[in-house]
Amino acid sequence: MNAIQKISAAISFDIAAIPTDLYIGGKWRPASTGKRADVVDPSTGVTIATVADCTIDDAMEAVAAAHAAAAGWAATAPRKRSEILRRCFELMIERKDMLAELISLENGKALNDAHGEVAYAAEFFRWFSEEAVRLNGDIYSAPSGANKIIVQHQPIGIAVLVTPWNFPAAMATRKIAPALAAGCTCVLKPATETPLTAFALAEIYAEAGVPDGVVNVITTSQAGPVVSAMLHDPRVRKLSFTGSTPVGRKLLHEAADTVISCSMELGGNAPFIVFDDADLDAAIEGAMVAKMRNGGEACTAANRFYVQKGVVDEFSRRLAERMNAMTVGAGYDKATQCGPVINKAALDRIAGLVDDATARGANVLTGGKPLDQDGYYFPPTVIRDVTADANIAAAEIFGPIAAITTFETEEEAIRVANDTEFGLISYVYTRDLSRGLRVSERMESGMVGLNRGLVSDPAAPFGGTKQSGLGREGAHHGILEFCETKYIAVTW
Repeated sequence: MNAIQKISAAISFDIAAIPTDLYIGGKWRPASTGKRADVVDPSTGVTIATVADCTIDDAMEAVAAAHAAAAGWAATAPRKRSEILRRCFELMIERKDMLAELISLENGKALNDAHGEVAYAAEFFRWFSEEAVRLNGDIYSAPSGANKIIVQHQPIGIAVLVTPWNFPAAMATRKIAPALAAGCTCVLKPATETPLTAFALAEIYAEAGVPDGVVNVITTSQAGPVVSAMLHDPRVRKLSFTGSTPVGRKLLHEAADTVISCSMELGGNAPFIVFDDADLDAAIEGAMVAKMRNGGEACTAANRFYVQKGVVDEFSRRLAERMNAMTVGAGYDKATQCGPVINKAALDRIAGLVDDATARGANVLTGGKPLDQDGYYFPPTVIRDVTADANIAAAEIFGPIAAITTFETEEEAIRVANDTEFGLISYVYTRDLSRGLRVSERMESGMVGLNRGLVSDPAAPFGGTKQSGLGREGAHHGILEFCETKYIAVTW
């Protein structure tokens, strides 16, 4: 039995049935050049599919399709849009097992995490199906009494959506659902590492009743030139991007040329603060979620563990025991608790961060070296006594590594936690509610998990401060990102 046969035997669906061409104007079609890009299973290193590798001309066709569908979709009654989004939710839930296996196959995440992602991703359609009929405006009198003020929220226009590989379903639906709820059409460019999930979801959108051209999906190995060309098309009025801060900066420069509205969910370097008075059982459980969800390959992952002197020994020991006990294996193996990282480059980068930290005096409590086997496996790792000058203290790890540093005072914890260009999320553990709220208010981040290791919720505004992003996704804020606010002055 060869590698592909072994993979096929491990999953319950036919991977050959997943579309692999561009989805433009409601039709599947190859790239104009016929070029293809490989999709690799990170659990084995084996190529499992090839997808269409689009050109700038192909991308312009996708923009044209979105433009052709824009007026009709914007004029569609909110209730109708709502019902279509609700049907997208229902179809995703009906196919949750297949979607979870597909995510595990192309992304490598543990199957349990993949099931969690599908549920989370589907929930954006349910949430924004409800928001679609509640896009309320305002009417009030001007203070002078001279006129009435009417405020409306109108669809902003064609949206370019660029998503990463780490949550191939949720990062797409978190953008597509509010865009469609607001009345916008869109072009989605998923990461080439994980395009199959986006294509499988495109079939669901069509079945749910999304009209041709409202959602278009393109894949390309030349992301920079392709996205740049779309952003310089005057028909495009919105960019929603999730990815690294360096790429986000470049896209902001590109978008400035045509003054495109930008929503940017960028990198993170989350501090996880544990005070002496914390409930250590809760802190360990929270740490396992905040660190090991998706194998640490998440922008919300806890990166820097700051543990107060009185409990650092016990916390470090217990966390190392839990991490060491995790089962490492192929993502789609039901026994797996920690799958591989996404590719060889990620594996080498993570190993380099650990080597640098240990060279500067850090101690490895468990893990620390890549596993010698097919695929891209780095074991769950805990390192202690990480110094402030170590590269791992400033980098977004994006892997299963918990880096622990000791602190003594509350002021010190706040200072070191905020000493970063990032500001996406922070975690705080303490039994003292007054301290917890006081520290949470002083965290320079868009989100705080207070005695919680998970904060993501479609009903909550997700986003960061500083160089972690602009705008918010989820909640009512998410639909407003795809709207223009219009003010009408009228006298009657």
